[in-house]
Amino acid sequence: MTERPGFLVVLEGIDGSGKSTQARLLARKLKKMGLPVIVLREPTRGKWGRIIRARALKETALNPQEELELFLRDRQDNVRRYLKPALNQDKIVILDRYYFSTMAYQGARGIDPEYIRRQNEAFAPRPDAVFILHLSPAEGLARIHQRKKKDILFEQEKYLEKVEQIFRKIRGRGIYHLDASKNREKINELILRRLILLLEKKNFLQPDSSRI
Repeated sequence: MTERPGFLVVLEGIDGSGKSTQARLLARKLKKMGLPVIVLREPTRGKWGRIIRARALKETALNPQEELELFLRDRQDNVRRYLKPALNQDKIVILDRYYFSTMAYQGARGIDPEYIRRQNEAFAPRPDAVFILHLSPAEGLARIHQRKKKDILFEQEKYLEKVEQIFRKIRGRGIYHLDASKNREKINELILRRLILLLEKKNFLQPDSSRI
C-alpha cells in the first residue's frame, strides 16, 4: 500500500480552547522552517459552511440528523476542493476542526459518535496527528465573551460539558490530548515538539536536535 502524500494535522477542542490560535502559531513556525503549509478551517466559507454559520447566528437549530448532514456536505466539499489537492501536492495541512468536532458536537445532541466517525472516515482523509485541547466549558465561555463572539448555538455551558466529555473519550493512533489552560506558547511548544518527530518520520524534515 502506497503511503498517502502530504501531512494532515488537526486541532480540536471546544469553543474558546485556543485551537485557532494554535493553528496560526503552528503555521507561522513551520513556514519559518521552510515547510509548505496551508491552513484550512471548518465549517468552511463555502455554500454549506455558510448555511451552518447562518443557522448558528440566528439560533435556528436544526434537528441533529439535519445538522449532521450539513456538516458532512460541507466536509465533502472541503475534502474535494481543498484538502485532497493540498495533500496530493505534498503540503502540510493544518486543519482547524475536522470530523472529531462533529463527533463531539453532534454526538452531544444524541447521535452515536462512532457512527459519525464511520460516516466521515468513508471519504475524509485520516489525519497524521490530532491535538485535542481540553478546557472547562466555563473558562471557554469566559474567553468567548471576552472577544465578544456571537455563535450562540454552540455556547450553552451544559451542552459544552457534553461536548468536552466526548472529546476526552476520543482515542486512536496519532491523537494527543493537551491541557488548554496552560500558557499558549507552552502549549505550542508541546505541539511543535511532537509534530517535528512525526514530520521527521515522514521525511518532511531531517533529524535536528537543535531545532527547538
